[in-house]
Amino acid sequence: MQNKGALWVFTILLGLACLWQLSFSYFTSRVEGKARTEAWYQVDSVQAVPGNEKLDRDSLFLVYENKQLRSRNEEKVYPVFGFTYRECKEKEINLGLDLKGGMAVTLEVSIPELVVNLADNSTDPQFNTAIASARARQLASAADFITLFEGEWNKVNPATRMAAVFHTPERKNIFTREATNDDIIAALRTEAESAVSNTENIMRNRIDKFGVAQPVIQRQQFIGRIQIELPGVKDKERVRRVLQSTANLEFWETYENDEIYPLLEKANTALSATLHPELPSSDTTTTDTAAAARATTPEKDDSLAAASDTTAASDDSLDLAADSAELDTAEALADYAKKNPLFAVMRPAVFAGEGGGYRLSRGAAVGNARIADTADVARMMRMTAFRNAMPSDARFLWSAKPIEDTDVLTLYAMKVPRGTGGKPKLDGSSIIDAAQDFDMKGDVEVRMQMNPEGAQTWKVMTGDNVGKVVSIVLDDLVYSAPVVQGEIPNGNSSISLGGGDLNKQIQEAEDLANILKAGALPAPARILDETVVGPSLGAENVNSGLFSFVVALIGVLLVMALYYARAGFIADIALLANVFFLIGAMASLQATLTLPGIAGIVLTIGMAVDANVLINERVREELRIGKMLKSAVDIGFSTQGALSAILDSNITTFVTGLILFLFGSGPIKGFATTLMIGILTSLFTAIFISRLVMNNRLDKGKSISFWMNWSKNIFVNANYNFMGRRKIFYGI
Repeated sequence: MQNKGALWVFTILLGLACLWQLSFSYFTSRVEGKARTEAWYQVDSVQAVPGNEKLDRDSLFLVYENKQLRSRNEEKVYPVFGFTYRECKEKEINLGLDLKGGMAVTLEVSIPELVVNLADNSTDPQFNTAIASARARQLASAADFITLFEGEWNKVNPATRMAAVFHTPERKNIFTREATNDDIIAALRTEAESAVSNTENIMRNRIDKFGVAQPVIQRQQFIGRIQIELPGVKDKERVRRVLQSTANLEFWETYENDEIYPLLEKANTALSATLHPELPSSDTTTTDTAAAARATTPEKDDSLAAASDTTAASDDSLDLAADSAELDTAEALADYAKKNPLFAVMRPAVFAGEGGGYRLSRGAAVGNARIADTADVARMMRMTAFRNAMPSDARFLWSAKPIEDTDVLTLYAMKVPRGTGGKPKLDGSSIIDAAQDFDMKGDVEVRMQMNPEGAQTWKVMTGDNVGKVVSIVLDDLVYSAPVVQGEIPNGNSSISLGGGDLNKQIQEAEDLANILKAGALPAPARILDETVVGPSLGAENVNSGLFSFVVALIGVLLVMALYYARAGFIADIALLANVFFLIGAMASLQATLTLPGIAGIVLTIGMAVDANVLINERVREELRIGKMLKSAVDIGFSTQGALSAILDSNITTFVTGLILFLFGSGPIKGFATTLMIGILTSLFTAIFISRLVMNNRLDKGKSISFWMNWSKNIFVNANYNFMGRRKIFYGI
């Protein structure tokens, strides 16, 4: 055997490299063990507080464990070399969801909504018809949405140019006025591809701040979907909220309630006349009100303060029936709903005053409605009778959360600036930093810092609205509606998250801050599929996988040693080296070990031994015909012996694994990865390490036995007529 020295050097270096890669897993496991201990200690401390006994221990543990690990990210945990925990975590071998537990999600970017947004929510009837038809066809078609939209447009508008819909001053560089329909479609495809790529990058940023160790984010080729694996996560609702939030942050100037309420009365009357024309016009009356508004004294907080009446949280405000009507029968309630269709489902921000009068709430809150009634309110607000009664620049949005301990949401009136295409003067693109914090009252909030351009706009905006409400809106839901106490020149602002469970509020604030820092999605993303693997099931998978691996390994080691004697022991050395090299190679390649991956390791053990069996049997044949031991060994490892058969079987299996890797996903890819690496390491250990050990022993003048007394001739001259008795063997 030539170049034995070089092979020994290479083998030693490969072993050291694998040991180096596996050492990172050792040091991260030490840190994680300490983090688990600290987390359980904190859980016990929290539950020791009276009133916290019923808190979910597992959920608390997960929160505290993630906090412990995040706090240790930059801690140097690898002595001598000084690697931090984060650096070690990046280099250790990964465990898949089926072994560690967690959540897997498949996201799809909503291309239809992206196209509608790119058309600036056009009201063109032909455009909306083409969109609706393309959506319907997409349910039963494998074609992408833009292709379907192009086909439907050509059906509805064969002679109309798309530029008439898509060209706007804001997007003139994307859709030029002179663009042909082919140019528009090409631009839409570019924007869609960019949206999917940007969504993938934004998801990476969000998840990096989510506190998840070793997340897996993969974009599925050709279909624009994104697969996300979050080991250790089990809070499904939190994941859905973080991943699907478009993070469309906006700062709106608002109408005052006393400006909108008289118009709501007119809209209520007009809706009654529209919906119930059979009623006499004199019967379509609403509740009498007094125009005076209650004075408020907001608390000062960074020049923004929550208006005390904007949520209208008194018991009177939550009574959605008219104060002046005795609605003690179903007939009376139905009669009131006919006369006041809007106010029957939305209680305006009006309160009974002293002496039988009425007063208006101050601020931008114009009414309240139960969650179950908001769809009816939205339906009426879309009607012509309502729109004609309202200013053309008024936009109505609901609060993000119901009033505490109720199922009632608050309705706010936004004021759309002129010449902005329906957009506010300031949005989330100006945010450069966000963090969870507490306000002066101890409530949880998210503090935000703007860039210089945003800070200047915010300065002008707050200066123009002193004493008025500026609403902070995220994804079309009002999170805060503070009263501006003075001009804010430094670009600071905050979103108050209100009361409730403190731990939940802090977690929500951290998630929101991370979303704002990561950026807004270019198009809405929806979850197509989600799978949750509990940590107990993951631990069970680990135990069963390790058990199968250990049983297979011990079984093979015993069979080889008992059947092939000294040569079997040498094969066992090669087999153990193969497993070591395989796991070390997986760690160095950052491959993820899954349950199918363990199956791949078990299969690799069998294939590795198969090579040794072929070699040993070939050597035994040569020894039986009288060849010298060294000559028989050389023939066994040569192409005249077992090498050609070994290469043939392993190369064909490797090609199969490569195909599975290229076209498979998830568990299939995990199995293929382990299988391919295992084939390479088993070839190296069976062909080279086994021969190095044998030659080293022979060079020292020592003998190598290839059989036990009982196994020497066990299959010699064997003549089993399998084909002749095939029916019996088929049955067996």
